[in-house]
Amino acid sequence: MDNYIKTWLFDIIKSIEEIDSYFPASKKFDIYTNDIRTKRAVERNIEIIGEAMGRILNENPNINISNSRKIVDARNKIIHGYDDISDDVVWGIVINHLPLLKQEAEKLLKE
Repeated sequence: MDNYIKTWLFDIIKSIEEIDSYFPASKKFDIYTNDIRTKRAVERNIEIIGEAMGRILNENPNINISNSRKIVDARNKIIHGYDDISDDVVWGIVINHLPLLKQEAEKLLKE
């Protein structure tokens, strides 16, 4: 694996860790929805994750990361469809998809 992909994987991991840091006690939907700064920070990190994933896919379209294309699509939706972003969808990404993505990125970095 080349150093560019490793750098982008590292960026993905760091962005997920940053999102996790916004919820020190536990991840609660009401904390997310009631704090605009937290919402924007989470959205920004998902944008970074999606951009890094897009770059990885351009470099190696066969990389083994679950839902890699959907991650890029989420980034595009947040950036280009900012006026139609659902808190439920973003929260679903945070709770259901980012933990697995972090595991997969960490595993790839160890290879």
